[in-house]
Amino acid sequence: MRPLFHPAIEDIRPDAILYALSDPERAAIFAWLAGAGCGRTCSALADLGERTIPKSSLSNHFKVLRESGLIRSERQGVEMRNETRCAELDERFPGLIRAILTAYGQLPPEMKD
Repeated sequence: MRPLFHPAIEDIRPDAILYALSDPERAAIFAWLAGAGCGRTCSALADLGERTIPKSSLSNHFKVLRESGLIRSERQGVEMRNETRCAELDERFPGLIRAILTAYGQLPPEMKD
């Protein structure tokens, strides 16, 4: 099995973050993960709000989030566990993630001051 790509924190660019979170579904997925407090599987997010996201689309959303540096994914058996890199990102780009999620109206309570 091919290893997953996770950019080093110093290689993460703000334009990659903005691109990844420009899609409302990806922003909702990221907000849900940020509010979860622990790693979640892709299948746990199949039903997001009132819409069911096809597995192929969900996999692509996770790939974009991972390759932009927003999440870290780890294989556990047949499932993929995903968690955000919020703490690292907030150190590198203070307030950026919070501002984006606030603009979408999806800032998890865990991220509020």
